[in-house]
Order: sequence, then C-alpha cells, then structure tokens
Amino acid sequence: MNDPTPAEPTFEQSLLDLERIVNELEDGQTGLEASLALYEKGIHLIKRCHTQLRQAEQRILTLTGIDEEGQAVVQPFEHSATAENVKPEAKRGKKKETEPEIPF
Repeated sequence: MNDPTPAEPTFEQSLLDLERIVNELEDGQTGLEASLALYEKGIHLIKRCHTQLRQAEQRILTLTGIDEEGQAVVQPFEHSATAENVKPEAKRGKKKETEPEIPF
C-alpha cells in the first residue's frame, strides 16, 4: 500500500516543537542519548524554519508606487538591517599633568 507522504509541518508547528525541545533540554531530566537526539532534531527544525522564512521573504513584494494605469508598481523584497550599529564614543576626561595617575 502507498501511504501518503505526510505534509511538511507549518512554520508555527516547527517553532512549537523547537520550543518544546528547548524546554526539555533545559529541564535537565533527559539522559545523554535522548538529549543528543533532541538536539539533532532541534537543529533540523531550526534549518526548516530558516528555509521557510527565506521562502516567505522571497514572496514579499514592496509597493513602490502606482503607474499611469493605476496598477501597483512592485519590486522584490530586499532584506537588510534597519538599525545602525553605532557605538557611542567613550568620554574620557583628559588627565591634568598635576593629577597623580590612579592605577584602578
């Protein structure tokens, strides 16, 4: 008999499974072999979720305007960070020549 291929779990199902695995591993009640098996399954779920997210991003279109015919002008979604990673400069006062140097 031909069994139907089980459908791939949804992103949400995979995320719930991953959360359950993390909770089990953090609980500390699982033996070494079972923990390793859970870890391997978790890695597989992370890869699946990442693939599903990447596929979803590729389907997103950004509305860029409307053409003369009133149709939406779209372009493919380009993933980029929106926040700048700027480190504030440390403010250090200049040491006066007359002040002793403090080693701490």
